[in-house]
Amino acid sequence: MDQERPIKQVLIFDVWGYYAHFRRFYTTTSPLTFPIPPRTALCGLIAAIIGKEKENNEYLRYFTVNRASIGLRLLNPVKKVMITENLIHTKNAKGPGMNLITERTQINFEFLKDQKYRIYFHHTDKNIYQQLKENVISHKSVYTPCLGLSENIANFEFVGEFKVKSEVSGDYVQINSVLPTEKIAGKQGINFNFEGEYFSIRVPIELNLDRVVTKYGDIFFERTGKSVEAKLINPYWSVDYRDGANENIVFIE
Repeated sequence: MDQERPIKQVLIFDVWGYYAHFRRFYTTTSPLTFPIPPRTALCGLIAAIIGKEKENNEYLRYFTVNRASIGLRLLNPVKKVMITENLIHTKNAKGPGMNLITERTQINFEFLKDQKYRIYFHHTDKNIYQQLKENVISHKSVYTPCLGLSENIANFEFVGEFKVKSEVSGDYVQINSVLPTEKIAGKQGINFNFEGEYFSIRVPIELNLDRVVTKYGDIFFERTGKSVEAKLINPYWSVDYRDGANENIVFIE
């Protein structure tokens, strides 16, 4: 008799915005963006909705990988644009008025355009989970949610709450979420016979309270948002929607 598989209560909601920028930490004069939001950025977004303080980065202690399970799906293709911004030199200001600042520098910023994501969220703390659930359902947030930068304001919408079941398969499985490469079963773990634009990017997974990255990970995804057919070395999670639709996801850990 097969051992009973674990089940998680998962909150699912969509997030979108006109522009997004998740700065690659190793860029200097021309800020480039990660093509997808790192898990650390998703933690900040969720913290803003439920009102966890950013002072001293205290909110980070609530979203460690052993407490918060977060998955991500691309609902729109990854699309980038370059925008030139005027940055002002506030350190050399000669008075309190912004109009007195005369030194400016033009910098090219890389932005993501018209992005939309589906977020899957589970937390070991029922109070944090319930607070997010209530705020998303009522479409309210304590702080303004944004996609990376404060000017990239995000909108969000409740999709549903579901009990997702852990599944194991030795065959190829359609995975709808982005996929940590460490969970892919070897060199033959991805079926590339399907047409797609496949990418892998190294992103920060977890930060400590000093905002020092304590864990990096490589994330595999299809640029246009198509599912990926993969063999996995770890269980995946199956979401069965009430209309009969199904999604298979993997959490970013």
